[in-house]
Amino acid sequence: MTPMTTAEQKTATPAGSAKRALAGRLSWGLADQAASSMSNFAVGIYVARSLGVTAFGVFSLAWVTYGVVLNVSRGLATDPLVVRFSGVSDASWRGAVARSSGTALGVGAALGAMSVVAGLALGGRVGPAFACLGVMLPGLLLQDAWRFAFFAAGAGRKAFVNDVVWGVALVPAMVVAAHMGTVAAFVLAWGGSAAVAAVYGCFQSGIRPHMSGAREWLREHRDLGYRYLVENVSNSGASQLRAYGLGAIVGVSAVGVVRGAELLLGPFLAVLMGLSLVTVAEAARVLRRAPHRLGRFCLLLGGGQAVAALLWGGALLLVPDRGGEFVLGGVWNSASELIVPVTLGVAGAGLGTGAAAGLRALGMARRSLRSQLIASVCYVIGGLGGAAVAGTVGSAWGVAAATVSGSAVWWLQLRSTLREYHQNSIPEVRTQ
Repeated sequence: MTPMTTAEQKTATPAGSAKRALAGRLSWGLADQAASSMSNFAVGIYVARSLGVTAFGVFSLAWVTYGVVLNVSRGLATDPLVVRFSGVSDASWRGAVARSSGTALGVGAALGAMSVVAGLALGGRVGPAFACLGVMLPGLLLQDAWRFAFFAAGAGRKAFVNDVVWGVALVPAMVVAAHMGTVAAFVLAWGGSAAVAAVYGCFQSGIRPHMSGAREWLREHRDLGYRYLVENVSNSGASQLRAYGLGAIVGVSAVGVVRGAELLLGPFLAVLMGLSLVTVAEAARVLRRAPHRLGRFCLLLGGGQAVAALLWGGALLLVPDRGGEFVLGGVWNSASELIVPVTLGVAGAGLGTGAAAGLRALGMARRSLRSQLIASVCYVIGGLGGAAVAGTVGSAWGVAAATVSGSAVWWLQLRSTLREYHQNSIPEVRTQ
């Protein structure tokens, strides 16, 4: 074997170091998502077993509402942070994180107040859950903002530790909530433990959120932020509309059944919700260092998720009823009928996230917004149309078809963007 020349060694070493660094960041990203997935899965299972189908449906309505607010915060505060401040100098990152986290905290305070008012006005079974959610939103959104900040800096280990702190704090909080036995108690326990992790994030980063910098942050990044806001809200808003519509067409218990089926694929859904923590930052790095590899990176990312989701769904079909009832209690019998369509939907969404990461790394907010709006419209039509025709099962199959179609739209947009990028030398994303 011919030994490498000195020049070859100099070329190979940085490439090998870059690959090891990428593997390290992705490993911490996977570890963080595993911690987040386990926490979300445990919360859902514990609440489902403790409250039953109908009360679990109420908790699920609060959960999907939180998803909408979370995506408002991400669109305005943390998505621009990941796109524009991944791999920058420490001073630039710290200043951006102070303003970005302050923006997230401000969004939580403003929308949390609205949720409290709405909850008090609604009353009944649903009202207290929304009122408690409003109180907890600032802590929930700040905790999520720290995760984005750490991944933008390539410090995934800190994000993982922060999620572990949340998970540890959840244990005693959930035990207390179970003794109280109300949806509101579980919402407070879930949000309160997130607030513990949010405070810990301040110590981890050594940064205090600057709410006074929110206006400056929104002004500086309005070219991305407002488009990402619409994109994110259309995504989570479609889920919320589907949940509310399903509750109106079939009943609140149907929302609990769908949520139960989704919990069975919880690890993948949690990864999809927070995927941009890792993938957009890494796609931005690939774009800066080797633009010609971005398409392959996105394909491997999306394809890997889709295959993993299909394998997990196939394994769920082999679970005996006794095992399923042990996990979900009375929710299992109805939720198990939705495993196939929900699996296909998650696989389709996983495939689409690869293209979405590429579009965001390229700063193509206009194209990603167009893709998301089309996908969201398909999701609502499929979910509610299916519910009107065939109830809960019909809604699940309608969503599966819509998600696969939406994924195709994402990839067509990425393909067109990459072609334009290579032909016309589109400028790289700004790195302040």
